[in-house]
Amino acid sequence: MKTGLVLEGGALRGLYTMGIVDVLIEKHIFFDGMIGVSAGAAFGCNYKSQQSGRVLRYNQRFAHDWRFCSVRSWLCTGDLFGADFGYHQVPEELDPFDFKAFNAHPTAFWLVATDVETGKAVYKQITKRMHMDEVCEWIRASSSMPLVSQYVEIYGQKLLDGGLADSIPLKFFNEQGYERNIVILTQPRSYTKQPNRLMPLMRMIYHRQPRFVETIARRHDMYNEQLRYVAEQEKMGKAFVIAPEAKLPIQHITHDPKRMQRTYDMGRQQALALLSQIKAFLGNETTR
Repeated sequence: MKTGLVLEGGALRGLYTMGIVDVLIEKHIFFDGMIGVSAGAAFGCNYKSQQSGRVLRYNQRFAHDWRFCSVRSWLCTGDLFGADFGYHQVPEELDPFDFKAFNAHPTAFWLVATDVETGKAVYKQITKRMHMDEVCEWIRASSSMPLVSQYVEIYGQKLLDGGLADSIPLKFFNEQGYERNIVILTQPRSYTKQPNRLMPLMRMIYHRQPRFVETIARRHDMYNEQLRYVAEQEKMGKAFVIAPEAKLPIQHITHDPKRMQRTYDMGRQQALALLSQIKAFLGNETTR
């Protein structure tokens, strides 16, 4: 039975996720495959490279660097999160991502992006045959939020944030044969997504991509249905869900390193408290 790790997005709420993931790294918890969406991909890839602590470190280090995330970056480059700085200079030079360890680790790594023309989810498995620049661009595509990001074009396909089309890709992963999954959410279990209040602006900006607009308009329904699916899988014993006990003390974006630390620590503490249950759910063969 293949085991999987499913990581929701949520921008800097993903620091909570990484508190959990870093514990999984440190305790040598193994998965056959993992899939990340948006921040779940951008941060979660550090599970496969086995770089515990890296995500918190670089987010705190560059919290006040305008090239990393700022209105200035958005105005100068078209991307709130600097495309070249955040997705190339940081992982390739300033806080190196261990591509060698990433490629050597046996866990399969998938991510989700959204096709701007069709409005459909694009599921991409990252393989060792891909150049690191291409890997970075796929991760950027999965993480590029609408309105504050330019399209990421890969092989002629225009892409944006994967969470728009598939926020919690547990069903997709089940279809790939991953039958027993840890699912990490970044909202409390009581959370219900509401319709997007920026839809008038979305319709104006993306009027040439009507299918994409409809995907955004339906996102709350899709998300809430996925929460129901996750709950059903959990009830059947096929999913182990980890979610914040209360709303996280962080927004999509923050420049406060202390708030980042607090959010990350919440994830670590929860993972440590649940560690025996996680191991029991996955089975002894998953700890290597």
